[in-house]
Amino acid sequence: MATDRNARIVPVALAELVADADGPVIVCSQAGEVNTGGIDRFDAIADVLDAAREGRPDGAIWLHVDGAVGLWALASPRLRPRFAGIERADSWSTDAHKGLNTPYDCGIAITAHPAAHRRAMTLRADYLVDGEEDRHPIDWNPEMSRRARATAVYATIRALGRSGIVEMVERNVDMALRYAEKLAPHDGVEILNEVELNQVLVRFRDRGGDAAAHTPAVLQAVQDSGVAYPTGTMWEGEPAIRISVSNWMTTEADVDATVAALLDAHRRLG
Repeated sequence: MATDRNARIVPVALAELVADADGPVIVCSQAGEVNTGGIDRFDAIADVLDAAREGRPDGAIWLHVDGAVGLWALASPRLRPRFAGIERADSWSTDAHKGLNTPYDCGIAITAHPAAHRRAMTLRADYLVDGEEDRHPIDWNPEMSRRARATAVYATIRALGRSGIVEMVERNVDMALRYAEKLAPHDGVEILNEVELNQVLVRFRDRGGDAAAHTPAVLQAVQDSGVAYPTGTMWEGEPAIRISVSNWMTTEADVDATVAALLDAHRRLG
């Protein structure tokens, strides 16, 4: 599907694809694309799908929001307007380990259609106690046995409160903006995304204009330095460096030190 510079779905392109689909349709939109942090235009997407639902059976079209990167930003009054229309989706998912810094495997699913979710997940066997009046975790999760992941999430939310979550989310966005602002003015440095959340996508070109070898070399030098550990990715056919500001302890000094390390490697190796 066609997307814009920030990897957001182009609604017109979505409308064309859905019109040509002759079976069930699941549209996976994003509240924070994993490279760019791009936030889809949920109202426009929902308008397309509402129009497409006419003449189709109930449930033939499902709109999901992958909010692994950005869903916690809904807590922020400053950032919430960027997610207009997200409530029109059929389901959301997010990770607590990104936004809340909980242990790694704390995933959360939220749906407007709990009966459909339960039908998809539930498991029955003769040796299992069945009680329709009770809520059994086995009816709502993809695993029969698991540790109490919700405990860490609950404790973190209780400890931070709404104001603490907002402070952490907004600070990470501000630090991402600082990265982009400090890197952008330098020769051979390309900021590839519009910073909407905590993601910065950057590419380095050497004096001859090559990024294929130079960007990975800059990345390796910074990783080896121990100053920070950004990761590599591919973007529009060329290597790029993905900076994801997620840790609650990240400060302006951390950002500035990482920028200095990136620029030093860029100059030395380019």
